[in-house]
Amino acid sequence: MRNEQKEIYITRFGAFPRLLHVLVIISFLSLAITGMVIKFSEMSVFQTISKILGGYEVTGTIHRFAAMITFLYFFMHLWYLIKKLVKCECSFKEMFSGENSLVPNKNDLKEFIQTVKWFWGLGPRPQYGRWTYWEKFDYFAVFWGITVIGSTGLVLWFPEFFTAIGLPGWLINVATIIHSDEALLAAGFIFTVHFFNTHFRPDKFPMDTVIFTGGVPIEEFKEDRPREYETLQESGELEGKFMAPPSQAFTTIAKIFGFSALITGIIIIILIIYSMVFLYN
Repeated sequence: MRNEQKEIYITRFGAFPRLLHVLVIISFLSLAITGMVIKFSEMSVFQTISKILGGYEVTGTIHRFAAMITFLYFFMHLWYLIKKLVKCECSFKEMFSGENSLVPNKNDLKEFIQTVKWFWGLGPRPQYGRWTYWEKFDYFAVFWGITVIGSTGLVLWFPEFFTAIGLPGWLINVATIIHSDEALLAAGFIFTVHFFNTHFRPDKFPMDTVIFTGGVPIEEFKEDRPREYETLQESGELEGKFMAPPSQAFTTIAKIFGFSALITGIIIIILIIYSMVFLYN
């Protein structure tokens, strides 16, 4: 009976959110690699990477193309949210304060405190729902990053245009600093904190493939998201979330892609730390 239950999967992510996340991974890794090549151009290791990519001119082109992908998935996501509202799949209240909302609330602070206690063996594991507090932070970090890094990146991409419409020349230098340092902060966060929360936790190590496959076994779902499981069961929506297990071939492809991204990110963060230690000491 237990083996049969393992074959029942619960849908966590539909096709569209999974596609967006793949675009996020491709664009962010491309931006991180090419951006660090430019930022640490004095370092021989990044000079070598630039040569492999085809030189600094090609590196810049790749960087701008990846930026275009970033703006693409950002507006695709906004369109997705608007479409949900227009089709009445959820209300404004549900989107901003409902049980499945990605907007932080008081319960997230409560679960954060419970999680800290749980880490130290001072209390039980929190009854997480659809989204945890760290997932909500990751979600809004993307909005913050695109706003700050994206806007300053556009200024650096089209300096003549922005100075022609009245932007002081000295702000180009300010935009350079903000763009560079904020991008460094984003890379550091994603390749350490996000990687740990998503893949390196003991119950997920070495990789959580749900964002690629879209579903998890029902037993894992009950343990990982107990509050969401109870909510779906009480509302009678649980069976509507059942899905067929992903094929072995698809799971293998997801793992190869995921591990490739994971290893690339870890290498980037190691090179960043090495470069900063070398340059500032």
